[in-house]
Amino acid sequence: MKILDGKIASQAIKDELRIDVAQLSAEGKKIPHLAAVLVGNNGASETYVAAKVKACEEVGFISTLIRFEESISEAKLLTKINELNNDPDVDGILVQLPLPKHISDEEVINTIDPDKDVDGFHPVNIGRLMQGLSTYIPATPYGIMLLLEHYKIETAGKHAVVIGRSNIVGRPMSVLLSSNTNPGNCTVTICHSKTKNLNDYCLQADIIIAALGKPEFVKADMVKEGTVIVDVGITRVPDNTRKSGFKLKGDVAFEEVAPKCSWITPVPGGVGPMTIAALMKNTYNSCITKN
Repeated sequence: MKILDGKIASQAIKDELRIDVAQLSAEGKKIPHLAAVLVGNNGASETYVAAKVKACEEVGFISTLIRFEESISEAKLLTKINELNNDPDVDGILVQLPLPKHISDEEVINTIDPDKDVDGFHPVNIGRLMQGLSTYIPATPYGIMLLLEHYKIETAGKHAVVIGRSNIVGRPMSVLLSSNTNPGNCTVTICHSKTKNLNDYCLQADIIIAALGKPEFVKADMVKEGTVIVDVGITRVPDNTRKSGFKLKGDVAFEEVAPKCSWITPVPGGVGPMTIAALMKNTYNSCITKN
């Protein structure tokens, strides 16, 4: 068993980006600028946004963090997004999810300019992904593909099972893995809460992408020897023995599953850093289209 270490792979990507940004600066060209919008004080969201801002600093991007109280109206938030859409200095816009219940995720995502949608959630970008066109790929699936590429995981002709069908991970992941690319060229099965005989599908899989948000859902008896496991889940589970009061668990029961795998991602330190690296790449690509 070997570890698909997202910290190592993401650092390699950030090192390349730092060199590229330094080159832009030396040539007097525009430096990438990411604007992040945070609504409310959700602890996990605070952590994620802080990590994204830190990554911008590491690679030499400009970053702007815009904070709003949880009580902000949807109309005011959409007005701010439109201001960012019209700001020529801003290359990428991300609005950290989840949002308060009185604000529609769909309205927010649809308001972001597709050319600045570095999270890759806008329907225009999803449509381009479906058609195999150049686009901003949703950051988590893109990060997983970059991770597989970094570790030279063979995917062509393999059977990949994606557990979960969200628009953020599961569905775009299935498209990317089945695309005529490297990594890619998998035969893909999407499983979800209504799938019957889920264990049988998983036992056929050469690659499992677990993205359902249920801690330690994937057990050893669901995995055949030599499987590649990518664990997208990250859930805070109460733990009174820790200062934080919680520990992070993935969707895979790591201790019992890992010995059967050829490769597996840890939680944390697997997919999370790759999501941020992919976001940085999307922002850089947005910027260079203007240089």
